[in-house]
This record gives sequence, structure tokens and C-alpha cells, in this order.
Amino acid sequence: MNKNEPLVTGTLLLEIGALLMSSGANTNRIRLTIKRVADSYGYKADYLITHRAIMLTLHNKAEEQVFNQLKQTYNFVPNFRIVSGISRLSWQIVQEQLSLAEAGEEVERLKVLPHYPRLLILGVVALACSSFCRLSGGGVIEMSVVFLAAFVGLFVKQEMGKKQVNAYFGVFFAALTTTLITGGLANLFTYKNDNMAYITAILYLIPGIPFINCTSDILDGNSLNGVIRGINGFAISFAIAAGLILGLFIYNLV
Repeated sequence: MNKNEPLVTGTLLLEIGALLMSSGANTNRIRLTIKRVADSYGYKADYLITHRAIMLTLHNKAEEQVFNQLKQTYNFVPNFRIVSGISRLSWQIVQEQLSLAEAGEEVERLKVLPHYPRLLILGVVALACSSFCRLSGGGVIEMSVVFLAAFVGLFVKQEMGKKQVNAYFGVFFAALTTTLITGGLANLFTYKNDNMAYITAILYLIPGIPFINCTSDILDGNSLNGVIRGINGFAISFAIAAGLILGLFIYNLV
């Protein structure tokens, strides 16, 4: 065995775990993926997976500790292309016996995969919100208002993310911006379902992934991570509500 092999293997496993955590994977998926890859390379893995860091210890076939390290996870940016790509990679390692170098190259490739064009993301998200408005009884005017408000609100949220503004403040200002646009247009145009427009315009901010992972983690017995993700989801919900209420207060609607 190459004396650097445990270090390379451990570093690869920590990178995989950190990427999965930051991309929106639940704790059980991270645990199974790390174990699968470690077993394939002939190591026994002991790990502690938290929301902000991952601790990993590797033992060789002689039960000797050969690697022990802790790695902080990255900022939470949902990316299911990375989640599915790493899952696929882990099975390739098992079935095709990929070398550590090949596995590392694939991880690096996944990290730099290009995102969808920004305008496409903004447009599709805004269209989704306006579609919910239509399903809730909104007409063409309401749908147009929701589309514009969600488009601009998400743009504001993305810009604040680029400037590394606190994520909760980013959600708050996005919700406020969306509500101000919806209310401002309500003063220019008369439409029936203005309340529904306010509600559906901010649907893009709903923290679905934290709440889903919260439930999944708790059911799998990963209670600590589940509670942390649940609290994160409630904090985001509070920021959304605060932005919405402040916007409504400005227009004397509350």
C-alpha cells in the first residue's frame, strides 16, 4: 500500500461528504455514500456528520487507524446535479473499480459543472410562481404581476448572495422586494385576486429542502442534523414572513 493512499482516500471522502451536505443531500445519503466508497478502497470508515463539519477516521484491514481529520462543509447551495453525480460516481467506484485518481478527477469535474443560464433560472422560477397563481384562480394580470415580482425578487436574492450578505437577510429583502412590487402594481392595476398574488409571488423562497431533509433525518435517527435543518427552515420562514408583513405594512394592508 502506498503510504499516501490513506491520506488521498480520506481527503476524497471528506470532500464528497462536504459537497453532498452543502448541495442538499440528507444525512443518511451522505453516510451511505462515504461507507460505500471507503469499503470499495478497503477501509473501514468511522464518521461524525454534522451540519457544519464532517469528522472522518479510516482504519485499514489490520484495524490500524491510518487517517483522522475534520473538514468544514461549504455554504448551503442546493445543487442536485452534484448529489446525483456523486451518487453515480460511488457506484462506478464499486462496479468499475475506479482508481483514486479517476475518482478525484470526477469530483473536481462535478464541482465546476456550469450552472444553467441566470436568465433561464429567473424566468423559469418566475413562471412557476405565476403558474401557481393561475392554479389559485388568478387571471392574466395577476399572473403577470406575480411573474415580474418573483423575477425581480429572486434577482435581488442572488445579488445579495454574491455580496455574501447573511442568507436570512437576503431572504428578508427578497420577500420585501417581491411584496413591494406586487403592492405597487396593485395600486396601478385593478385585479380581483390581489391577496393570492401576494402569496404566490413569494413561493420561490419557501425552504422546501431544509424541511424535507429535517423530516428525513429525524426519521432516519439523525436527530441533531434534523433539528438543525428544521430550525434553519423556520428561520427562513420567519425572514419571509417579516419581509411580507413589512411590505404589507408599508401599503397599510395590515
